[in-house]
Amino acid sequence: MKFYSTNNSQHKVSLREAVLKGLAPDGGLYLPEQIPVLPKSFIGSLSEQSNVSMALTVARNLLGGEVEEKELQRIVEQTVFFDVPVVEVENNVYSLELFHGPTLAFKDFGARFMASLLGYFSKSEKEEITVLVATSGDTGSAVAHGFHKVPGVRVFVLYPSGKVSDLQEKQFTTLGDNITALEIDGTFDDCQRLVKTAFQDAELKSKLVLTSANSINIARLIPQSFYYFFTLAQLGLKEPVVFSIPSGNFGNLTGGILAWKMGLPIYQFIASTNVNDIVPCYLDNGKFNPRPSIQTISNAMDVGNPSNFARMLTLFHDDYYEMTQMIKGYSFTDEETREGMRAVDKQSGYTLDPHGAVGYLGLKKYQTSHSVKGVFLETAHPGKFREVVEETLGRKIELPERLNNLITRQKKSIEMSSTFDEFREFLLKY
Repeated sequence: MKFYSTNNSQHKVSLREAVLKGLAPDGGLYLPEQIPVLPKSFIGSLSEQSNVSMALTVARNLLGGEVEEKELQRIVEQTVFFDVPVVEVENNVYSLELFHGPTLAFKDFGARFMASLLGYFSKSEKEEITVLVATSGDTGSAVAHGFHKVPGVRVFVLYPSGKVSDLQEKQFTTLGDNITALEIDGTFDDCQRLVKTAFQDAELKSKLVLTSANSINIARLIPQSFYYFFTLAQLGLKEPVVFSIPSGNFGNLTGGILAWKMGLPIYQFIASTNVNDIVPCYLDNGKFNPRPSIQTISNAMDVGNPSNFARMLTLFHDDYYEMTQMIKGYSFTDEETREGMRAVDKQSGYTLDPHGAVGYLGLKKYQTSHSVKGVFLETAHPGKFREVVEETLGRKIELPERLNNLITRQKKSIEMSSTFDEFREFLLKY
């Protein structure tokens, strides 16, 4: 299997190069040149299979023999070892809980898969690999924990100062060793810009083995398709199912599109965002207008120029009509998000985090005109946003031990401006 750039379908590389480079030389994102349609017998027997078995089949087909079977089995087992339950919140409304991994967020899937895959490919590398990752919250912690103490790999986590929750910040600023946190004076989009620009810099590329651990890296994206299969294995295939996906950089939605293209019978996608509504606006009027992100209580979705939109366009062959038939888009304010959190807490006692709440609201809005079973992605444990959740619900919530242990730990970060020259010089001198 070869992987091509979204900017040039003729530019094709091996999986190893796509993973190690992260971004194509022309600035495009990599996609597999073929998306195999899985046999109907496989789809029909999902409920009889384990998560590892499903994930292995999906990965094997998308990677096309680029990884030895024994190694791929090991990588998948190291990725999918925790529960991924589908929980009924109310009639025809289900929460896909993606927060049962090591850092209590959905990013654990992609980060662990990529760390294992990069470790597999790096065995033949003589130089240290430098991983750059921009985070608006959970990506940083998942990547930091996934790569912590991995030999031959140095990780730099770039995050916007004052724009991630305290517990999120401590998850990736208290590890040390091969993990360095860079506290950027700016927005997530500034962090993402610094990472992307680094990959275009000739001197950096000549002196460092650079790769990215954001969802721009194909190794991060592929495992985000796994849990759509896990969901339908639990819910069955007798009724149509829609997925409402709280979205920022749109990796989760792109992963869902991959699953759908592979033959998984998904009825509809709902792109649910906060007021950073660039993609819902595109779905409404056909105009993609990136803009500076706005800070919200669902901070991991504060993205003003979502990278994976390029992949979405490519997967739909730049066909606006086809995309809008399969994806509906809605956006919600912070107050609407808080109202949704309070309503669900009162009605069912289920605790939403601010991101899952946006997904819930998108699903409910769609269901006002469509009588269909729906799933929203609950992407992080509510405890990671304790201040917002407790203030909204007017009560204390219980923190998992993994989060409680972080409260007294001291963060270690390097403060930096959002100028590329300063970032560039830092990497060259580090």
